[in-house]
Amino acid sequence: MNWNELPDLAAFALLTGAFASVSRRSPTTVSGIWLIGWVMIVYHFAASLFMTAPGIWGILAGGNSFAALTWAGLLFMWASVPYRQEASSRWMLTALGGSTTLYIVVIFAGPAASWVLNTAAVLMGALPLLTALVALRRFNHPLRWVVVILYCALSIFLLLFQHRPGNGTDLAENAILFTVFFGCCIHFWYMYRRTTAGAFITIAGFLAWALVFVVSPLMAKILPGMHVESEVWNLPKYVVAVGMILLLLEDQIEHTKRLALYDHLTGLANRRYFQYRLDNALKRARRNETQTALLLVDLNRFKQVNDSFGHHVGDLVLQQVGSILAGRVRSSDTVARTGGDEFSVILEEPTNRSAAELVRNALLQLLNQSHQLEGHTVRIGASIGIALFPEDARDMESLSIAADQRMYDAKRVTEKMEEVAASSAAFPLPALKSQAQAIDDA
Repeated sequence: MNWNELPDLAAFALLTGAFASVSRRSPTTVSGIWLIGWVMIVYHFAASLFMTAPGIWGILAGGNSFAALTWAGLLFMWASVPYRQEASSRWMLTALGGSTTLYIVVIFAGPAASWVLNTAAVLMGALPLLTALVALRRFNHPLRWVVVILYCALSIFLLLFQHRPGNGTDLAENAILFTVFFGCCIHFWYMYRRTTAGAFITIAGFLAWALVFVVSPLMAKILPGMHVESEVWNLPKYVVAVGMILLLLEDQIEHTKRLALYDHLTGLANRRYFQYRLDNALKRARRNETQTALLLVDLNRFKQVNDSFGHHVGDLVLQQVGSILAGRVRSSDTVARTGGDEFSVILEEPTNRSAAELVRNALLQLLNQSHQLEGHTVRIGASIGIALFPEDARDMESLSIAADQRMYDAKRVTEKMEEVAASSAAFPLPALKSQAQAIDDA
């Protein structure tokens, strides 16, 4: 047995256990695929223990070790495909894994006819290319063509060097592993383009992992007398493992932060985050001597929707309203769900009362429209109060009270107008222009 691999086997078994423990706290599809990949790495080191066994057992161990390492890389790469749910993505994984596995079987099975090896090498590039072309009319993505180019280049390299006397097989194996882990580097860079320690360490680790299969044979060629311990070449694996654990922790922290600051149903800011944003908006307005508008939105007939159609439709209404509000204001403004059926909007500079009233009227028009939800026609309507800093109030609490009071004034006017309209058998909702004018008069 090759006892030199035992420390790495133990270390990666512990790392995989740690990875499983972290991913279990917030399991995702990506973390599940990563975990399978690290199990394959552990299997790679376990199989490496028996590579020195004589005869067929050593060959089988070597083939299994190489295949496990390759499949781990393919799984890491596939987990970072942004269009992984696309059916052709699974076809591409099958094409890459199938052609690579076939080639591994051919080179580890012993001496093979040139045409067999050449066919296996051609399939390494042809199958991914064919898969991309077949799916082209339905789906296309630049990252897919990066994979196709990498594997076509690998196929050409294999055809040129795999028959080289002495080290042709070693060059082929190194080329396959370089392609796989360089592909991982590209995919992780595309998927995690953010300035965090986890992203940087993982991407750099995959790049170093890929370069191992270039630097190691070059050093053996240029400096044959220089001996480098195998643990040095395994360092990038540890770097990637640590980077992935950091990525999981960063995602969990971001998820926890989002739960603390955002409403889980609508995805809008919650009351806590709204107060923080309003406080900052007022500080900026004081500093720049500008105005800030606060709009308080209260839905008129939300309770009737819940009673008539159920809370599920009520939740859909809240999501629809949140989408309408967020879609009508600027990205620099803030939309928050601050109560059960209450929303708040912060309009920052440049703004004034006229601009705020235009936004209010547009929102009233959108919210007074009928909406089709789960086969039901729902018409909600809303009452909106406006308060302007510093004209109406000079601090956050007073501004909120002023907007709240004007919202209730608007609601009372709306209710009275609906009563008049109902008593005269007219349409239950007044015209938007009349409603807005009545609110302004109030």
